[in-house]
Amino acid sequence: MKRFITIMMLCLVTTSLWANADFPGRDRYPKVKYIEIDDLYNQRDNVVYIDARSPYEYETLRIKNAKLVPLTLSPSKFEKALRQIVSENPGKKLVFYCNGHTCMKSYKAATRATSYVGLKNAYSFDAGIFDWAKKYPSEARLLGKELDDVSKLKSKAEFKKHLMPAEKFIKTANDSVAILDIRDRIERDGFYVFSGYEESISLNDKDKVKLENFMAKVVKSKKTLYVYDMVGKQVRWFQYYIESKGVKDYYFMEGGAEAFFKVPLNKLLD
Repeated sequence: MKRFITIMMLCLVTTSLWANADFPGRDRYPKVKYIEIDDLYNQRDNVVYIDARSPYEYETLRIKNAKLVPLTLSPSKFEKALRQIVSENPGKKLVFYCNGHTCMKSYKAATRATSYVGLKNAYSFDAGIFDWAKKYPSEARLLGKELDDVSKLKSKAEFKKHLMPAEKFIKTANDSVAILDIRDRIERDGFYVFSGYEESISLNDKDKVKLENFMAKVVKSKKTLYVYDMVGKQVRWFQYYIESKGVKDYYFMEGGAEAFFKVPLNKLLD
């Protein structure tokens, strides 16, 4: 019997270790309470979903009725936003989420909520938006509309099909293709990788009309679209917008503008 109990304990410990390996934030932030996907769905009438990502990620794909409180907000603005949510939803759990298993923003936001703001009912939903959208598509919003087909979600493999190594991207970026720089102005800081050939349009509300006009020109010209951001992360979300416009022939510079500086000059002069 003792041997049986020992074996069972070892199995439980091993299972726990495997689970935490899949969700590294659980070990990294042991003081943060987390909630599993089915529990969150079953308790959805008693929780407030809080998206800790960027506004553009939120606008692209989010949980239905989620509130946007980016982790990048200043401490005072972060606290003000949370206190407003609490006052409007007394007694409800605050569940922070981000992109998925290895994204730590939900844990960091929950930590700020408890340690800085002093809230006791903050949780991390560390499975993230993609797991949620796949399992409960009717409770997700893609580009502002109900997700009616999970095949519309882009896998990492589908994203990688549109990635082009920086060296090849730079060598083939000319006036025969449409080039779009989606970095923020502060990231751009006056440096343009393809000066004279590219359009520079940030992904914010102020530039929405400009972006719509640019995409209309791309569709009309039937040119291949080349897009780059700062480090190669924003483009994955921009992919949904591109395809919503009917553009299929497009590529992203792997590693973004930062990759430009890693390509040896002699390689670009070949």
